[in-house]
Amino acid sequence: MSHSKRTLSLVTLFLVFAVALGGVGWRLLGTGEGEAAEGDATAEATVLPEGVAPAQFSPTVAQPVSGMAATRDTLWIRVGAAGQAESIRRTTVTAQVEGIVTGLPVRENERVAPGTMLVQLDTTEHALGVAQARADLVAAETDYRQQILFDDEIEDPAVRAERERIARTRSGLDQAQVRLRQAELQLERTRVQAPFGGRVADLAVVEGQLVSPGTELMTIVDLDPIKVEVHVLEAELGFLAQGRGAAVNFAAFPGETFQGRIETINPVVDPETRTGRVTVVLPNGDGRIKPGMYAEISLDAEALPNRVLIPRSAVLERDRRTMVFVSEETERGGVAKWRYVNPGRENDTHVELLREGSEQGFVEPGEVVLVDGHHYLAHDVAVTLVDDVVAAGGRPGR
Repeated sequence: MSHSKRTLSLVTLFLVFAVALGGVGWRLLGTGEGEAAEGDATAEATVLPEGVAPAQFSPTVAQPVSGMAATRDTLWIRVGAAGQAESIRRTTVTAQVEGIVTGLPVRENERVAPGTMLVQLDTTEHALGVAQARADLVAAETDYRQQILFDDEIEDPAVRAERERIARTRSGLDQAQVRLRQAELQLERTRVQAPFGGRVADLAVVEGQLVSPGTELMTIVDLDPIKVEVHVLEAELGFLAQGRGAAVNFAAFPGETFQGRIETINPVVDPETRTGRVTVVLPNGDGRIKPGMYAEISLDAEALPNRVLIPRSAVLERDRRTMVFVSEETERGGVAKWRYVNPGRENDTHVELLREGSEQGFVEPGEVVLVDGHHYLAHDVAVTLVDDVVAAGGRPGR
């Protein structure tokens, strides 16, 4: 009996030991697999971004970058506003006499000069009116001459003048002359002409159509130059002046900037919106800008002369400090050198650099600051200046 109990105890100890060994092996196996998985993930994480060459990350290979020279110039602080393009002149052409349209030599968007015939109306009825008025005038002149036939024998000039006045009234000569001029004017109005040079818009009639006085025929718009009216806050109106420049961007032409100037500043501020109307004029010889196009405008307001300027894209921030990269020529070629700078006022495109407060030197006019491909650089890295960082295989910052 005691022998059996001893045997059972040995078997139990063996089983417990076997289970313990199995657990340790299982843990060791799981740890190996985890490390392998972690290694695979690390290897996968170090794969370079698609389209980026491995050499691009090497400090010994020159990195493609773009640069622009710092300049000493006037920094314009600008006021932004939005508006829409409008024609500089616009008029609706209407019929002044009744008639059937017999000629329509123009089409919409066609350029016309002042005096160009736009619409020709039937002249038959109005020509008859002129003929009748001339006949009435001849009859009146005949009657008038009969009444003053022997007045040249009267010696008193005053008496002769009085008889002549009475004769003109009795014969209806003055009235006949007026009626002839009216008939001729009606005949002239059958030929509708352009009041000024511009383009045809909103053509509203066709040949064969009967029109009456007041019927709208078309619109003539003068598009060169073209104007954009914007409303500027009253707090900013004081910085603007007539004749200053304006940069205009239209939604219809993304990425393209048109240059204009401030034509007028309305002296009256709207009491409800607290804004003043500013009119900007810009050339439009090719007619690309159409009335109604939405525009965003940057108006030259405050001028800060004699400032050292760099493009805004050159400015970076690292460790909460403002810096730029300057391309310097060394024995081994171009090298990017960072400099901590103290920026001052800025506009949409440029920043001024202040000499006061600069920690490590100052960017002098003429030095080349990097504006693209420089976001991932380090100090003293070899660089090469190119026009297009992407085409050169670099890493653009945008």
